[in-house]
Amino acid sequence: MKLYTYFRSSAAYRVRIALNLKGVAYDSIPINLLTGEQREETYRAVNPQGRVPSLDVGSATLIQSPAILEYLDECYPEPPLLPVGAVNRAKVRAIASLIGCDIHPLNNSGTIAYLKKRLGHDQAEADQWYAHWVHEGFDAIERLIEPGPYAFGSRISLADVYLVPQVFNARRFKVSLDAYPKIAAVDAACAGHKAFQDAAPARQPDAV
Repeated sequence: MKLYTYFRSSAAYRVRIALNLKGVAYDSIPINLLTGEQREETYRAVNPQGRVPSLDVGSATLIQSPAILEYLDECYPEPPLLPVGAVNRAKVRAIASLIGCDIHPLNNSGTIAYLKKRLGHDQAEADQWYAHWVHEGFDAIERLIEPGPYAFGSRISLADVYLVPQVFNARRFKVSLDAYPKIAAVDAACAGHKAFQDAAPARQPDAV
């Protein structure tokens, strides 16, 4: 497999974690989002949306991290990313959706760049925007996650796969996590797992 990735992309970070958890070997192909490599026609031929991640599985190239994660869980079912029971699976999916649909789209690099370059907001205003949406989401997640060490008990789930990259980004943008001890504890538990360690941005070949 070939994973088109960027070391600080939280969506690509999710997929790296899942690939590592499931023991699926892959080659990393870095796409530099800062230089605009994702918008070049060479990469648009891989992913028409011009975003990362993209996962070349041989027979097809998959895009959008939720679809890729579902593919991996279907094709490599062990360990599962979803728990047993429809209600439990819905709870885990809710955390993933809260991050993937509500926090991340409002705070990704394209959105922040539009705020600054097209709407004229300065860096301080962009940082305030970023922190607002992180707090909106984390306020809910802190109440939704259940006794650990992970987000939903003793097994890693899709909720953890989504949460850890979002925590990384929050810290990168200096958003205080003081009000979220449960989230911080989940992040710390995941940090002790090799799959998360190897997926971390600092360990990627394109890390700068």
